[in-house]
Order: sequence, then structure tokens, then C-alpha cells
Amino acid sequence: MRMTRLFAALLCACVFLGAARARAQTPQTLKIATLAPEGSSWMKLFADWKAAVDKRTEGQVKIKFYAGGVAGDERDVVRKMRLGQMSGAAITAVGLGLIDPDVRVLEIPFMFQNEEELNQARNALDGEFRKKFEAKGYQFLAWGDVGPVRVMSNVPLRDKADLGKLKMWSWTDDPMFAKVYQRLGINAVPQGVPDLLPSLQTGLVDAFAGPPLAAVSFQWHSKIKYVTSLVVSYSIGALVLSEKAWQTLTPPQRAALTDESRGLSEKLIRLIRDDNASALKKMQALGIEVVPTPEPLAATIRGESRKAADDLEGKLFGRDFRARLEQLVASKRK
Repeated sequence: MRMTRLFAALLCACVFLGAARARAQTPQTLKIATLAPEGSSWMKLFADWKAAVDKRTEGQVKIKFYAGGVAGDERDVVRKMRLGQMSGAAITAVGLGLIDPDVRVLEIPFMFQNEEELNQARNALDGEFRKKFEAKGYQFLAWGDVGPVRVMSNVPLRDKADLGKLKMWSWTDDPMFAKVYQRLGINAVPQGVPDLLPSLQTGLVDAFAGPPLAAVSFQWHSKIKYVTSLVVSYSIGALVLSEKAWQTLTPPQRAALTDESRGLSEKLIRLIRDDNASALKKMQALGIEVVPTPEPLAATIRGESRKAADDLEGKLFGRDFRARLEQLVASKRK
């Protein structure tokens, strides 16, 4: 009887080790969705990251990107991650906010005076955000930047009355800017990101808020004439992986993915900022005019944006979390 039990235990151990060895030798394919179009700065960096992961894992971790919104808008992508249809996604704060809304505090209009303040706040809260996403079933791999958000339109914005002339595209899943537009009396047209270019082409909308690099990458810039000098906020994003996909990787593979993602994060912040500056210059070279924002108009936008953030406390993000961020920013400024 004792020999029988011993044999059974050895047999189970062999089966377990064999399965583990087979799992380690079978390449794992991670399916990553993103709105970033092929050929964009983001996709070039993702391609480098993909190659680096492949090399570090000796071909055992393969990454396949679904770019340009082919997997749907960010709400669709988040849903597909939950269902296991996608392993992960490179998404903006709007998509991240569908997982944990507190991340949207980083995009409250006029929260930061410059990108360095954003860096300091994001770094300070990094560990806490990672824990929040882990609790929701996601591994946070890399932060990234989308860029400084400006209003781009076919109407030059010089006073508050001009705001009422806009037919402003409003991302369906972005309650932050929807509330700002409401406060400012702007006619907002709720749509998904894939709908923006066709709507600009048909005249359904004639304005949007976004970073220069996004405008050039998606060809939105070809349908507008003006861009404001005023930076409303700094759009961010991140690369996340579902816990289910994370568990398919071995510890050495996870370590390689984490390490390479750290390098990706640095590039997504540094290089995307440079490319945003270049994109704005390209727009100007094409005849798009940067319109100085008069202080009375800027003050109006700042004031109503503040009220919009107040409206969203406890609904989109926590009151305490926002207060902590504002205190952090104030202390850094001192």
C-alpha cells in the first residue's frame, strides 16, 4: 500500500513537471489592443518593445497588436479584456478610468502647470495606482503620455462668445470634458474616437480637444484651421495586462516583461513629448494658426473647469483622492 501511494505521488509530480515544462516551452501570445494608428509614434515604440520582449524571452512571449481601433473604442477593449478576448491594451486615461476612475484626477483641467508637475505627481502615486489596478484584475506595465490638450477648431477662439459657435466633438466615455463643455455652454456632440474624422469631414463637428500628435496621427488636423495656445490639460495613458493573461506567463517571463516595460514607459514619456512639439510645428507649417488665448477667456475656461471638477467629485473620482493630489502639487511648487 505504501509503495502504491509513493508511486502515485511520483506519477503526479512527473505529470505536474511535464505540464509546467510544456507550458514554458509553448510560446504565449499576448493580444494587445490600442487606438494608436499604424505608423504613429506610439506604434513605433510598441514595435521596439515587442521585439525586445521577444528577444528577452527567447521567443517564448509573442505580442500581437491590434492597432487603429480595429478592436473597437476603449470601452469595447476594456470589455474584451474582462472577457479574456484581449490580453491587454494600451489605452488613454479615459479607458483607464473605466477600470479605476480615480486615475482621471491626473487629467483634471489645469491641475498641472507643466509636464514636470505631471511627472512628479504620477511618480508619487505610481505604487498606489498599481495596487488599485491589481485589485481590479490588471497588471500595470507602463505609463505613457498622449500629450498637451489644446482646442482645435475652424473658429478662432478669442472670447467666450466664440465658444458658443463650436460644434465640439466629445468622447462618449469622457465625463470630464463633457462636464467642462456643459459648463462653458459649448454644443457638444458625443461620439467615439473612430467617429471623429468622418464627422470633421462631413461638418457634423468642427472642433475637438486633443494633443497635436494625436491630431496629426489620426489626420484630424487636415480638417481644422486654428489651435489655441492655451493648454487645457495633459492627456496620459498606460499599457495594462489582464491578470488572466499575466498568469499564463512564467516568473522569468513576467520579470522580462516588467523590465522591458520600464524602458518603454521612459520612451513613451520622453519621445512622445518631443513628437508633440514637432507635430505642432508641422501643423503651423501647413497653415494652421496658433491663436493666443486672451486672459479673460483663459480665466473663464479655468474657472468653469474648476467647477466641472467639483461637480464630478464623488461621481467620477474620490474627493479625498483629488484633495491629496492638489496638496501634493502645491507642496512640490513650494
